[in-house]
Parts: sequence; structure tokens; C-alpha cells
Amino acid sequence: MRDFDLPRLPDPRMIPMNQPPRWRDPVPPVPVTPTDHDDVDDRFVRPFVVTGGRTIPVLDGLRIETLVQAPPSALSAPLRFEERTVVRLCSTPHSIAEIGAALRVPIGIAKVIVSDLAAAGHVTVRDAPELSSAAIERIRDLVRAL
Repeated sequence: MRDFDLPRLPDPRMIPMNQPPRWRDPVPPVPVTPTDHDDVDDRFVRPFVVTGGRTIPVLDGLRIETLVQAPPSALSAPLRFEERTVVRLCSTPHSIAEIGAALRVPIGIAKVIVSDLAAAGHVTVRDAPELSSAAIERIRDLVRAL
């Protein structure tokens, strides 16, 4: 008989299954006190995981004010979590900045997600209407007042 045909014996350093470990003494549980980091959401996913590491959108020219709208038929498409959230949100037009805020991801990640959806035909994108100079001046005045 060859060595590899024989049943393999357990390592003598291993603890036998029928004996409890000797190095552990029963310890009463320690009460947990709340800390600052308890408020952190444990379900946080790094943004690059959402886009598969991509940082450049498939569609070029998407700006933060670009409006995104999804037709009702897009809700029946097989989409990932973030994409489905964007399609639901965009049943009425929303800007890419609003989408990024809703998903709690950076604008660049929102652009990649929206461009993927647009390339697949699940959403339509269009430029926001140009602001008049009066509107720009009003925004400037409001920002200065802050």
C-alpha cells in the first residue's frame, strides 16, 4: 500500500472533538457601551465596488445638471440595486447631482451609473435648460449671503 492510500491521521496538535478546549475559561459577557462609531452604517459599500472599479462614464459629456428620466417600462428590467434606485427616482426628471445625493455616492460614480443605464436604454438624458444671466446673478447673490 502506498502512503497516499492510507487514511490520513489527524495532527496530534489538534484538539480532539470530544474534549472542550482547556485554555478557555467561561467569562461573563462584558456590557457594551455605546461609542461614536456605533452610528456608522455597517452596510457601507465603497463607491468603486458599485461601478466595478470604473471611474469614466460610457457616455461623454454628462454634467451634474444633466436631467435623467426613466420610462415606466424600465422598472421591469433586471437591474442591480443602485440602478433600480435610479430608475425609481427618475420616474420624474432628476439631475445627476440629485441622483448622487440620493444614492449617497460621489458625482463621478453617479455619472457612471447613469451612463450605464442610458447606454442600455433604461433612461434618457438631456441637458438642463440654460440659466439666464439674471438667474445666475441671483444665485451668486444668495451664495454671498451665506
